[in-house]
Amino acid sequence: MADTSPTVRRRRLAAELRRLRKESGLTAEAVARRVGLAQSWVSRVESARQGIRHNDLRALLDIYGVPEERRDELSALAQQSRQRGWWHSFSDAVPEWFQIMIGLEAEARRLRSFDMELIPGLLQTPDYYRSYLRGHRAGFGEPEIDRMIELRTARQERMLHNHSLDLTFIVNEASLRRLAATTSVCHAQLDRLVQLSDKSHISINILPFSAGMHSSMDSGFVLLGFTPPDPDVVYIESQLNGLYLEEPAQVESYDSVYDSLHAKSLTKEQTRNFLVKLAKEV
Repeated sequence: MADTSPTVRRRRLAAELRRLRKESGLTAEAVARRVGLAQSWVSRVESARQGIRHNDLRALLDIYGVPEERRDELSALAQQSRQRGWWHSFSDAVPEWFQIMIGLEAEARRLRSFDMELIPGLLQTPDYYRSYLRGHRAGFGEPEIDRMIELRTARQERMLHNHSLDLTFIVNEASLRRLAATTSVCHAQLDRLVQLSDKSHISINILPFSAGMHSSMDSGFVLLGFTPPDPDVVYIESQLNGLYLEEPAQVESYDSVYDSLHAKSLTKEQTRNFLVKLAKEV
């Protein structure tokens, strides 16, 4: 079963407070004046970038005229959103912007990933990740790298062994060709991909060079699916931060892109054969 995530609870509370304010006909500026706080505070709370204290929540519910029975539910949601997720013990090894991603995936029901140049993080072996961090992310010492690998392993344990999750990974052939050039880690990583591809709840599909140009040549992304009322999220990562998109039109657009990529990719069986053949060639 998936973890209970304070990140998802905060996001759900934020959406509900945003809805209540709009139904009341009040602007964020008007609410901020009545609460005695800055308008930016209302925006941060409604976008889940900031939690909310009990007294401030009660003040908002008074303004919106929320009935008492509904208040208890929202107060419980706020309390749950203030709890610490399992990943907080790794706060020294992960930036705050990526902690949001870990919190979201902890309660996702479906994850679809497309990566451009790297093996997806949830599928990486420790040696592959270590090789990447040593060679391409300057500034990390070995203790920091060990800690980051420990966190990555903990994420994999929770996600890959959760059979209620539907996990789909589209892997660009380029990442496999770059892997083949790193013979010291290649075979173990290919073996891991083959083993994971045999799991019933995990689908790995290679996007081959023969597919030609495609609809996401500029970046990779992750689609996280949730049980309603929580909306789905698109996550796009750069070197310095992560972008989270959840407007329905944005998510629908990336849904279409993912479907297009999947249609161009090898089937699960073809992918397995490709991986086995590549391992023999290296």
